[in-house]
Amino acid sequence: MTLLDSTPSLKRRIVDAHHHFWDPQRNYHPWLCDPEPIAFRYGDYSSLRRPYLSHDYKDDARNFTIEGSVYIETEWDPNDLAAETRYVAELRSCGLPSVAVMAARLHEPDVERLLASHAAHDFVRGIRHKPRANSSPREASPGGMTDTQWRRGYAVLRDNGFSFDLQTPWWHMGEAADLASAFADIPMIVNHAGLPADRSEEGLAAWKQAMTRVAAHENIAIKVSGIGRPGHPWTAQANRRIVLTLIDLFGVPRCMFASNFPVDSLCGTFDDIFSGFEAITADFTEAERDALFRSNALRIYRIPPT
Repeated sequence: MTLLDSTPSLKRRIVDAHHHFWDPQRNYHPWLCDPEPIAFRYGDYSSLRRPYLSHDYKDDARNFTIEGSVYIETEWDPNDLAAETRYVAELRSCGLPSVAVMAARLHEPDVERLLASHAAHDFVRGIRHKPRANSSPREASPGGMTDTQWRRGYAVLRDNGFSFDLQTPWWHMGEAADLASAFADIPMIVNHAGLPADRSEEGLAAWKQAMTRVAAHENIAIKVSGIGRPGHPWTAQANRRIVLTLIDLFGVPRCMFASNFPVDSLCGTFDDIFSGFEAITADFTEAERDALFRSNALRIYRIPPT
């Protein structure tokens, strides 16, 4: 039985490897609740300042068969990150999400206590923390993944059996590769394709070089998601090169398609994105496509069968 009313034989089966639920009317998310908006890579995000819950997601995804999903932390109140995990436990009564990746500030002195709190919930699979990053590749200073205290916190992931979701611009992928080498027993999942915002030939060449470096590490997987651009519609033509480059670098077994909803609703509909993935992979075998849309996420995020 699936989580959506559908005809499985007619609809692509999906395990969405990256999405969010939130209710800023009930819970405090600074970026959604504070009057002053933050600088956001997709520009104006005022339409996201509303509840987005399971029924909203199921409506957006109605033309696909959702067999599971991965909730990703939502920039919750940093003073009470454990509360987000308790909130996700409530959400799961509606059937989604299957598992979750929660937040922890790895450089903070109480990180061990927080990680233990997350680990008390059997649906938590990993941690996401956006380490300090430079605003452009022209800045040469190292990012947060090089900090000694941050790396001490990263090591604690191992003790809790957690993977790590990394969201950082591609120009910090050298640091990610070094981290993956130093902690080869901690799985890393790079979010949003390494953020290839610059689609010029020069920008894409630099992005590919950086992604080639992380792809060399077998403990790193990649989420093909979050590749919309402000002011541009999400189309297969616009994103084909990004998608196929990543699959070529990482191989089908280490790539996952994901919606990043509702954030990527700023760039396209759920149908735009997943129909785009369908079109881009039309020449792949059905086994390969099933891996990209579904079974890789089941394996990488250790989602139990339903």
